[in-house]
Amino acid sequence: MARTTPHDRPLTEAQSLYGRIATQLLGELRDGSIPPGERLPGERQLAEHFGVSRETVRQALEVLRRSGLVATDRRGSHATLPGLPVETPTSLTFPVGARATAPGAVHRATVTWETPPPEHAEALGLAPHRATLVHRYESAGADGRGRRTAVTSFSAVALTEVAELGRYRDRADGTGSAQLRRAYDWMRQAGLTLHHRDAISRLPGAPSVRVTRRVHDQYARPLEITDLVVDAQQDALVYEFTLPAAV
Repeated sequence: MARTTPHDRPLTEAQSLYGRIATQLLGELRDGSIPPGERLPGERQLAEHFGVSRETVRQALEVLRRSGLVATDRRGSHATLPGLPVETPTSLTFPVGARATAPGAVHRATVTWETPPPEHAEALGLAPHRATLVHRYESAGADGRGRRTAVTSFSAVALTEVAELGRYRDRADGTGSAQLRRAYDWMRQAGLTLHHRDAISRLPGAPSVRVTRRVHDQYARPLEITDLVVDAQQDALVYEFTLPAAV
């Protein structure tokens, strides 16, 4: 008989309002839109997100705590679910240039809701000064070398059709960590075929290269654009390939 872990136990209060909210929140934890260990939005934000009172949210969180799915400490409440494996096949990583954690390396990723860079707005078909979800990633080695910075802007299509991305709007304040490493998996799970084009070029007068990634779906609708700057010297290179939607 297979062992049952706290993460597998059903929520016994599923018929109550707070039990239903606990189940919905659990779904968001399991699909990775709130990564393991990341701080959950505050009670007020969760109440607005689910359209219920803060007391209902408080009761729902207590259900998850008793089930071992959420822990609360001086940092606040955070998910304790184990990380979900990234689906295969895929050779796309989000954001472009993201690296595996090395000893002493520094990584930071945040999201904001703001007006994207003009060239991003144009590529995504956004009206001037229209805000969208903007993701920023930065990493460097323990010695400060090998610095990488990436800025990604998402289109209205991506935020509308990919529920996991859309949920970030309410907590895109640029303060908390926001690891969207499963962004491309979420897009594929939403039935989108990902076409991407990466253009790599040297920056004049600097020992760096710029990578510009543009991703669109099977209907040629833009999904995201990323600009990555890497401390390196390489020749310019452009390549393309396509990933099918998840089945």
